[in-house]
Amino acid sequence: MDKLKQKFAEKAAPMAAEIKTIIKEHGDVVLGDITIDKVYGGMKSMIGMVTETSKLDAVEGIRFRGYNITELREKLPKAKINGKEPLPEGIFYLMLIGELPTPEQVYELSDEWAKRSAVPQHVYNMLDSLPKNVHPMTQFSMAILALRTESVFSASYDKGLNKKDYWDATYEDAMNLIARLPRIAAYIYRRTYFNDKPAEPDPTLDWAANFAHMLGFSNNDFKRLMRLYLTIHADHEGGNVSAHATHLVGSALSDVYYSFSAAMNGLAGPLHGLANQEVVKWILQLREELGGGLPTKKQIEDYVYKTLAQGKVIPGYGHAVLRQTDPRFTAQQEFVKRYIGQDDLCDIVNLVYEVVPPILEATGKVKNPWPNVDAHSGVLLIHYGMTEYDFYTVLFGVSRALGVLAQLIWDRALSHPIERPGSVTTEWIKNKIASVKGTAKA
Repeated sequence: MDKLKQKFAEKAAPMAAEIKTIIKEHGDVVLGDITIDKVYGGMKSMIGMVTETSKLDAVEGIRFRGYNITELREKLPKAKINGKEPLPEGIFYLMLIGELPTPEQVYELSDEWAKRSAVPQHVYNMLDSLPKNVHPMTQFSMAILALRTESVFSASYDKGLNKKDYWDATYEDAMNLIARLPRIAAYIYRRTYFNDKPAEPDPTLDWAANFAHMLGFSNNDFKRLMRLYLTIHADHEGGNVSAHATHLVGSALSDVYYSFSAAMNGLAGPLHGLANQEVVKWILQLREELGGGLPTKKQIEDYVYKTLAQGKVIPGYGHAVLRQTDPRFTAQQEFVKRYIGQDDLCDIVNLVYEVVPPILEATGKVKNPWPNVDAHSGVLLIHYGMTEYDFYTVLFGVSRALGVLAQLIWDRALSHPIERPGSVTTEWIKNKIASVKGTAKA
């Protein structure tokens, strides 16, 4: 048993016992009210699940085990050489164990993932059989399913896996999948856009830097960007589509590969992870229509009004929960200041940030006029030469594996049951309204 798994086992057993006691002694405690607007409105803000890894606050933003992004950029271990951004291995350790890791623990995790990173040839063969115009997210999801031949959970379950060991097999599958995702993603990128194969992994590099290397980028600042990008996109509590899909599918005891592929199918939607692609398309169209170069604030303002008049949204603005600027957006702004300086597209992002919120606020229809993480990520990638924005959501997916698979391990360790909420018809709703209103009148 590797050290990280042993550490998790020491944490999980007492917590599972504590939760059983909570349910037994306090199971009737009411957590909130369910109203019709929430039932019809996508269940937004309804408490319906438990996620140990992170919590999203409407004002403060995301906290990973209590730490905000600014604290994580300071406290998480860095690369041994020229390390200025946090290593994503560290946030996975934090989410899984609940403690900040030491540099040695993070470097051990890097080595562990490197040992597990070999991808079976049949996965590459399957990808090579696809037309190159198949969207990268479709290829990514299919490759994850093709990897299911390696599922420890599936093989063990068929042999009669003891319930108390579900988490152990899930841990093995999660570690193996996280280790292999960068190689799969890099293969899709190089095959789709360059008709070649990724560079061989470099055993001296950490997980994120090695990913950049396999993608074909040698710039050290791009490697730093990958470390930051894969850290800040890792998790966003349990209710977002990709996290909830992982939890939901996994609750049926579908293994890691089924569950994570489902998550990626959700992430591929334009209201979720595909939004970063939509932001870049909108900004590039804005610049082209305004004649290129750096537009004025007035030009951007007119373009925003034009977009809204066409019945479209401003991509990258708004969030189901957040009511302030997304701290992940701010972290990327700080990255620009530290490593890039002047860049036309980054400058446009900042100008849009000055223009859009007041316009959206003035409509009186938008609860959150502030930018989210997608409003900035794409232009950073373009700056370093990754212009293929169809691929951006795959990067998001590689990162999101860290959070949702840490959550899935905890789901199995705590024996969470199959998710099966009740549903009603609109006729039932109408009868309920009549009953309540009638009682009130009486």
